[in-house]
Amino acid sequence: MKPLALAFIALVLGLAGVPPVAAQQPAKLHRIGFLGNSTAVLERNLAGPFAEGLRALGYVEGSNLHIE
Repeated sequence: MKPLALAFIALVLGLAGVPPVAAQQPAKLHRIGFLGNSTAVLERNLAGPFAEGLRALGYVEGSNLHIE
């Protein structure tokens, strides 16, 4: 594309209220601490269903959620 055409497209998008990609804020990373009284392997039967419930609400571990 020609530079003039790119400038025109940027102007139209700017007037339309569409922010440039660089101006968008990254998705917020939510952190959840999980405390148990045994090892992480033994607590998996509790943490697994909890993580599944969060996935059903739209939280994806590694993307917008971190469980410690």
